[in-house]
Amino acid sequence: MRLRNVTGSREIIAGSRFVVQEPFAHKGRWSTVFGNTNPICIEIGMGKGQFITTLAAQNPQINYIGIEKYSTVLLRAVQKMEVLELSNLKFIRMDAEDICEVFGKGEVAKLYLNFSDPWPKDRHAKRRLPSRQFLARYHQILSPDAYVEFKTDNQALFDFALEEITPAGWQVEAVTRDLHHDAVLNQGNIMTEYEQRFSEKGNPIYKYIIYR
Repeated sequence: MRLRNVTGSREIIAGSRFVVQEPFAHKGRWSTVFGNTNPICIEIGMGKGQFITTLAAQNPQINYIGIEKYSTVLLRAVQKMEVLELSNLKFIRMDAEDICEVFGKGEVAKLYLNFSDPWPKDRHAKRRLPSRQFLARYHQILSPDAYVEFKTDNQALFDFALEEITPAGWQVEAVTRDLHHDAVLNQGNIMTEYEQRFSEKGNPIYKYIIYR
């Protein structure tokens, strides 16, 4: 669900020190952006930023990059950062299709996908973030021992995501169709804004962790 357009959101983002304005220029050298060689984890489609800001605050020894396509949504995350001032978190406004032009081979240690757009029409399947087309992109930027974690409340999208794993050459580490009642996978779970909303309605949350 997209937020209503917020007047001036693009201008605010363009002037924010928390948003990397020329991400393509940093391919293969994101460690210089953070000023250290700590692992880099990314969230694609971070929404308002609740998940990744919480994660970054809990893990100062890890660098995080949140990617969001829509300015009006990213603005909310920027506003959170103006209060939190986390040195290990940066944002990028971009389309996820371009990630291989932004990150170098093996540069990313872990990738999170949370409540991604389901793109329900069949002809749009390749646009879904857990599709085999995107899994091929993740393969290029992730380190050999990296994991992808995916959460959604959309059963059809989750079923599709599971079907894509093997053809894309990935393997399942863990999977659940009811995250909040899974004692193992729910341990330490950080909820997104959408996750809180959906779980309050009684919707089960689906999750997988996959690797190559």
